[in-house]
Amino acid sequence: MALIVEDGSGVAGAESYISVADADTYFAARGNAAWAALTTDQKEQALRKGTDYMEARYRWRGDRVADGQALSWPRSCVYAFGYSVDADIVPERVQRACAELAVRASADDLSPDVGAQVKQETVGPISVTYADGARQTTAYKAVDAMLAPYVYGMGSIPVSRA
Repeated sequence: MALIVEDGSGVAGAESYISVADADTYFAARGNAAWAALTTDQKEQALRKGTDYMEARYRWRGDRVADGQALSWPRSCVYAFGYSVDADIVPERVQRACAELAVRASADDLSPDVGAQVKQETVGPISVTYADGARQTTAYKAVDAMLAPYVYGMGSIPVSRA
């Protein structure tokens, strides 16, 4: 099934913030051989997973522009770097973050279920041993940095004056 990409118009069935061709260009400029080795179908699946992760993880600033749009972008009332973001685009940083998450999704689950990862626990004086390969949290610092101007701080609550 062909990937449906949000183009800034509020596409009803959009599945990704960036096209395979644009992701290919982005990664080619960065010499990412892992992305280049994927088939088009694998890239489309990874872009869907990256977008799904973004939709679930980030609290975007501003407001969606249309009731029927499938994804959070485009948005109105968003200000970044001291300027208003056009309400008919998906910012380049959002597209690039989607690509970065997609390449990670092609190799691993972006948000795995966390099971019992403690191998040994002692209460006094406190000692914990985690299972081999246990992940404590999933964080993508480079992606978070790309998206920082467009999202509310992680764990913060937006405050406005009445």
